[in-house]
Amino acid sequence: MTLFPIVAGIVSILYAGFLTWQVLKAPKGDAAMQEIAKAIQEGSSAFLKRQYQTIAIVAVLVAIVLWFAFGDNPWIAIGFLIGAFTSAIAGILGMNVAVRANVRVAQAAKTGLSEAFSLAFRGGAVTGFFVVGLALLAVSGFYTLTHDLYALIGLGFGGSLISVFARLGGGIFTKAADVGADIVGKVEAGIPEDDLRNPAVIADNVGDNVGDDAGMAADLFETYAVTMVAAMFLGSLLFPGVAQVAALPLLMGGVAVIASIVGSFAVKLFGKGIMKAMYQGLLCSSALSLIGFFYLLKQQGFQETLFSWFGTMVVGIVVTLLLVAITEYYTSKNFRPVRAIAEASKTGSGTNVIMGLAMGMESTAAPILVIVAGALISYGLGGLFGVALAAVAMLSLAGIIIAIDAFGPITDNAGGIAEMANLSESARERTDALDAVGNTTKAVTKAYAIGSAGLAALVLFFSFTQELVNKAPAGSVFHFELGNPYVLAGLFLGGALPYLFGSLAMKAVGKAAGSVVQEVRRQFREIPGIMARTAKPNYAAAVDIVTKAALKEMILPTLLVVISPIAVGFILGPEALGGFLIGTIVTGLFIAIAMTSGGGAWDNAKKFIEGGNFGGKGSDAHKAAITGDTVGDPYKDTAGPAINPLIKVVNVIAILLAGFFV
Repeated sequence: MTLFPIVAGIVSILYAGFLTWQVLKAPKGDAAMQEIAKAIQEGSSAFLKRQYQTIAIVAVLVAIVLWFAFGDNPWIAIGFLIGAFTSAIAGILGMNVAVRANVRVAQAAKTGLSEAFSLAFRGGAVTGFFVVGLALLAVSGFYTLTHDLYALIGLGFGGSLISVFARLGGGIFTKAADVGADIVGKVEAGIPEDDLRNPAVIADNVGDNVGDDAGMAADLFETYAVTMVAAMFLGSLLFPGVAQVAALPLLMGGVAVIASIVGSFAVKLFGKGIMKAMYQGLLCSSALSLIGFFYLLKQQGFQETLFSWFGTMVVGIVVTLLLVAITEYYTSKNFRPVRAIAEASKTGSGTNVIMGLAMGMESTAAPILVIVAGALISYGLGGLFGVALAAVAMLSLAGIIIAIDAFGPITDNAGGIAEMANLSESARERTDALDAVGNTTKAVTKAYAIGSAGLAALVLFFSFTQELVNKAPAGSVFHFELGNPYVLAGLFLGGALPYLFGSLAMKAVGKAAGSVVQEVRRQFREIPGIMARTAKPNYAAAVDIVTKAALKEMILPTLLVVISPIAVGFILGPEALGGFLIGTIVTGLFIAIAMTSGGGAWDNAKKFIEGGNFGGKGSDAHKAAITGDTVGDPYKDTAGPAINPLIKVVNVIAILLAGFFV
C-alpha cells in the first residue's frame, strides 16, 4: 500500500535531477557575470555549512534526550534524526541549484523575457520537487519500515525543529544584509540597490538564497511532513485497525506529486503575463490532483464516504487557490493595497509606515475567513478526519507551490547580477519584471504555508487531546473550557509566544543590520577609491559579519519555542497546555499573515515607485518607500515566516510528551 508513495517520491527526486541538468546546461554569461555569481555561490555555501554544523550539534543533543526519554521506542529518536537530515538536504540541494540558475537567468534575459522566465521557473522547480520528493519518501519509507506512528511524530519533530533554525538563521542573514545595504547604499550614499561599490551587496544576494530558498525549503518540508503525519495519526485514532485510512494521506501525496510534475509543463509564458503563466501550472496541477483523489478513494474501497471525503479534498484545494489569490491582491503592484502604500509615500516615511501597517492588519481578515470556512465545511463533510484530509489536500500541492516560490530568489539574484554586470537596459527591464513578480510569489508561498498551518494545527491539537486520553489512567477527564482557569492561563501564555518570538527575531535583524551598517560605513571611509570604482570593497567581511550574527541570534528564539510547551505542561498541567496550543495557533496565524503580506506590500510599493510612479527613483516618495521596505523586510522574511514552524513545533512537542504530563 505504501509502495506507490515511495515510488512517487523517487520520481519527484528524479524529475528534480532532470530539471537540474536542464538548468546547468544553459549558458552562464560573460566573465564579469560569472565572477559575481561565484561570489554569491561561495557566500551561500559557506553560510549553510556553518549553519548546519551548529544545527547538527543541537540535533544530536535532542536525539540523545529522545533516546533516553523514550527508551522503550528508539525509533522516535531515529525518526527525529531522519526528519532533521532530510529537511536539511532538501534546502541544500535546492539552494545549490538556485545559486547557479541566477546567472543563467540573467544571461537568458539578454535574449528575451520568455527564455529567462522558463529557466527561472525550472530552477525554482528543482527546489519544489526535491522538497516534496524527499518528504514523501522519508515519511512513507520510514512508515513502511516501522509501521510506528509515534516514530513518525519523531520524524515530524526533527523536520520542524530544523525548520525553525533554518527560517530564523536564513531570515536573519538575508534581512540584516538587505537592510544594512539599503541604509548606507541607497539612503546615505544614493547608489542603486545592486551596485558593486556597496560592500554588503554580495551578502544581500547571498541572503536571498539562504533565506528565501534554503529556509523556505526547510519550512515547507516540515509543513508537508507534519501535516501528513498528523493526518495519519488522527486517522489511526478515529479508525483503529483500518490500515487504508492511515495510509490515505501518503497515497494522496503520491497522486499529487505526479499531478504537479505534469502541471509544471503547463507553465508557459504568453506575452507578459508572468503570474498568469504560474497560475496555469497551479490550476492544472489542482485539477489533475482532484481527479486522482477521486479515483484513489474509489480504488481503496471508501464507497460509503466517497463523496464526503472527496468534498473535503476539494475544500483543501479551493482554500489553497483562494489564499494564493488573496495574497496576490495584497502584495502585487497591480492592486489597491500596494498602490495605496506607494501613494502614502508622497507625504513621507511616517505615512508610508502607517499605511503599510494598516494594510498588513487588513490582510489578515480575508485569509482567516477562508481558513475558518474551510475548516467548518470540511468538518461538516467528514468530521475531524475531514479537516485532516483538507489540510493534506492543501499540502499535496507543495511541489508546484514551492516551484513558484523559489522562482523569487532566483529572479532577485538575476536582477542583481544584471545590474552589477552592467547588462543592457532591455535585459535589466526583463529581470526587473521577473523580480517584481518574484516578490509576490514569495509572499504567496508564505501565506500558503501559514494557512495550511492553521488547518494542520487544528488536527495536531485534537491529536494531542486524544493522546492525553490514551495515556492517562482510566476514567481521567480533561476539560478544555474557558471556565477552567488553567485553560485560560494557557491561552494567554500561548498567545504571547508568537509576539515574544517575533520580537526576538526582529531585534536580531536590527542588531545584525547595525553591524553591517557600521562595516559598510567603515569601508566607505577607509577605502576612498570605492565610490570612484578605483578600489574594490571587501565583500567577504560583510558576509562574515552577517553569518556570525545570524548563527548567534537564532539560538535564543528557537530555545524559547522548545522550552515553552514543556514548561507549561509540567508546571501547569495538560489542560493549561491545551490552552497554550490554541493561544499560539490563534495569535500566530494573525501576526504571521500580517507580517508576510504587509512586508510584501511595502516591498512592491517601493518597486511601483521605482517604475516611474510618484516621482520615480530618487524622489522623496522613493526615499519614504525605502524606509517602509526596510521595516517590512524583517517582517516578511524573518519573523513572519518563522512563526509557521513555531506553531507546528509546540503542537508536535505536546503530542510527543503527552504521556509525561498525565
